[in-house]
Amino acid sequence: MTRHVITLNAGSSSIKFALYELNGDGPQALATGLAEMLSEERRVKVRDAAGTVTHEEQWQTGSGLPFHTNALQRILAWRRTAFPNANVVAAGHRVVHGGIYYDAPVLVTDEVLARLQTLVPLAPLHQPHNIAGILAAREAWPHVQQVACFDTAFHRSHPFVNDVFALPRSYYDEGVRRYGFHGLSYEFVTGRLREISPLHASGRVVVAHLGNGASMCAIRDGLSVASSMGFTALDGLPMGTRCGQLDPGVVLYMMAQKHMDANAIRDLLYTQSGLKGLSGVSHDMRELQASDKPEAAQAIEYFIFRIRRELGGLAAVLEGLDAIVFCGGIGEHAWHIRERVLEGMEWIGVELDRFANKAGAAVISSERSRTRVFVIPTDEEAMIARHTISVLDRNAA
Repeated sequence: MTRHVITLNAGSSSIKFALYELNGDGPQALATGLAEMLSEERRVKVRDAAGTVTHEEQWQTGSGLPFHTNALQRILAWRRTAFPNANVVAAGHRVVHGGIYYDAPVLVTDEVLARLQTLVPLAPLHQPHNIAGILAAREAWPHVQQVACFDTAFHRSHPFVNDVFALPRSYYDEGVRRYGFHGLSYEFVTGRLREISPLHASGRVVVAHLGNGASMCAIRDGLSVASSMGFTALDGLPMGTRCGQLDPGVVLYMMAQKHMDANAIRDLLYTQSGLKGLSGVSHDMRELQASDKPEAAQAIEYFIFRIRRELGGLAAVLEGLDAIVFCGGIGEHAWHIRERVLEGMEWIGVELDRFANKAGAAVISSERSRTRVFVIPTDEEAMIARHTISVLDRNAA
């Protein structure tokens, strides 16, 4: 009987999901979907393998359930209706934080769930939703195996200097480290780059995953050597609602002068900051670009400035660059952001082809550019499906 795998990728304001059929050529997507939260509206949209919308529904915030809980229920209901005979043998889950415990995907057990629960404080926007997805899938399919795939696993190849904070060594030993995130995206994009241009993939590459969550990664010969994110998913670039890099003294100031407790500070840094907090308009880049408010333009300027600053730092870590890759919702679709990031970057070998960039080409650097610039759509769901199959087959052997 044909086997099927469903993947669940819960983010801070969305859930990506897909249904895959397993055959000799690897996982083939039968349907992909997105549940997302936009202002007061929530919606689910599903497309078939050809990209045709086959299911769509909307609802308002007054449903009485948190967005992720409600959306997951609707996704599971869609699967039962659209593919009632699917032989789902496993559910693969994106789990943001694996801590020091996991550097590869694993079958989910009660022990694994207990460990993942201890990591919630390190990824409060994501980890609870990742765990909720696992629990809901366990309940929906009690005889289906669950596989956890970790965003931190790709970065476990970091050298010590890119893994440590200058704190007493005991903190490092207990797990206070630079973990890095978006690893499933980086792993997929690195694999695609290897298919597209093996020579560049074996060299020095900076990948910019730009979306509501944003980070950058320095990769040498397919291995992560440095990431803009650290202990939590707060560090580095400003994001939709997250602050990015912040002087820890600001947190001390909030505690001592503003009398804010940990919960208030957590809410501020994770949900009220970033593009949303800086602009006072929105966390969504599309809405910021459409706004005529100067604060919206300033938020975009800061976003671009931090990307450029991080690009220079990661190029230094790699001692040069052979390629840059843009991915993620903003990285793949916002040509003007890419253009402004790369303006004046001839000093690291980049010469932009503005026409190719505006047209959304796969290669947006000119023929004369010493550093090649690619736009590669990421597919974390496909990476989750591959890992899920690998874990199943390994445990069956």
